[in-house]
Amino acid sequence: MKRITALSAALLASALMAMPAMSSELRIGLNDDADVLDPAQSRTFVGRIVYTAMCDKLVDIDQDMKVVPQLATEWAWSEEGKVLTMKIRDGVKFHDGEVLDAAAVVATIERNMTLPESRRKSELSSVAKVEATGPLEVKFTLKSADVTLLAQLSDRAGMIVAPKAAKELGANFGSKPVCAGPFKFVERIQQDRIVLEKFADYWDKDKVLVDKVTYLPIPDTTVKLANLRSGDLDMAERISASDAESVKSDANLTYADVIGPGYMAMYVNIGNGPRADNPLGKDKRLRQAFSLAIDREAIGQIVFEGTSKAGNQPFPPSSPWFDKDIPVPARDVEKAKQLMKEAGYEKLDIELQHANNTTQTQMMQVIQSMVAEAGFNVTLKATEFATLLSEQTAGNYQLSRSDWSGRIDPDGNIHQFVTCKGGINDVKYCNPKVDELLNAARASTDDAVRKEKYDAAMAILDEDMPIIYLGHQPYAYALSKKVKGWAPSPDGMIRLLGVSKD
Repeated sequence: MKRITALSAALLASALMAMPAMSSELRIGLNDDADVLDPAQSRTFVGRIVYTAMCDKLVDIDQDMKVVPQLATEWAWSEEGKVLTMKIRDGVKFHDGEVLDAAAVVATIERNMTLPESRRKSELSSVAKVEATGPLEVKFTLKSADVTLLAQLSDRAGMIVAPKAAKELGANFGSKPVCAGPFKFVERIQQDRIVLEKFADYWDKDKVLVDKVTYLPIPDTTVKLANLRSGDLDMAERISASDAESVKSDANLTYADVIGPGYMAMYVNIGNGPRADNPLGKDKRLRQAFSLAIDREAIGQIVFEGTSKAGNQPFPPSSPWFDKDIPVPARDVEKAKQLMKEAGYEKLDIELQHANNTTQTQMMQVIQSMVAEAGFNVTLKATEFATLLSEQTAGNYQLSRSDWSGRIDPDGNIHQFVTCKGGINDVKYCNPKVDELLNAARASTDDAVRKEKYDAAMAILDEDMPIIYLGHQPYAYALSKKVKGWAPSPDGMIRLLGVSKD
């Protein structure tokens, strides 16, 4: 009997050894599909979520929104603030097996500054040159002091890509991105999924606790939540505020939220191609009237169940950078009508494009109804989010609704959107005085001076109104209780180091 038991045990052990190890997969439902998967070219919030797992940066931010080491282990500024020296982490590899060193960092930064399709140019416009001063040391020499540079390097501008792949693929790098993050690219099917797998040679591999991550764009929040409850998803980002209580009461789910540093806004085509030649784009009084016809507080209650914050600036009212001399306006339909009359209109037709997700659609329907009382006849055009951004870039719009996820430095919420050569200035607004003020704010290390410059710029922007700010929304998440070790980040990113799944 003992022989049979021993033999059975041996056979069982042999069978277990022959079986492949069970792999774990996280399936994450996104509100939209990402645009191009190239840190130099992309601009979407969901793209940044994917990069957080795929592309490490020179520096990251922590739960207190402070800059912390990632690929750079330490850094120092020169006394005059015009030279930044960084030490690069030793032993880091790209997903193609190449070594990440100072030369690779230089290649990425130069690519961000020179690639014709790059959207990082304005973020790095203060950099005169970047050079490797040692195998693992990089020096940034600036044209003028720029206190925002570290914040820029904590996001897409600081994501280091493999030089060999970047050179071979050029502007098509996004078709097969090669970075140095905890997960590497496997495949992408547009509007269906983005698949990443664990990178075995990641420098901090002990914190990578799942084998595979699949991101699925699901704009309809009801469908997204149904997939989560059925087990087809493990996590859903930006769920509808109306679903929050349902998630909280579900024994199998966990709810989490955080107010991000970004904003909700509508972008007016001021000078981006032929479609800018319309009354709203040409007359600031009409833009002011449109803004006054909106009840921002009511939107917060109707669409966001009271969880959002009304706003009229790129900084929330709780921010030290908010200009209290420009308070959030109360709705004033009569004044809106008066401004329209001064501009020569009683009625005005406008096409407003927006993303085709549940929350955006509801919000635009509410705004459509509100502004109608002032004489604006708004036609809504729902589209996939990446398409919306392409249309904005091309100038194929009158009025476009889009969010900005925000940055830890105020410069990241304003400079690139409204300066004449701003990398994301889709409205093509250009005011040399605004450029002068925002460039001066970048160059100062004195927060009081910076605040003064931002306030002066906001006074001009509130008058010209190329961007109609609406408020600040929370990032709300629902996740399976099988997911362990995850907490929301203040920038809305989904960080996966230390996250596991039962």
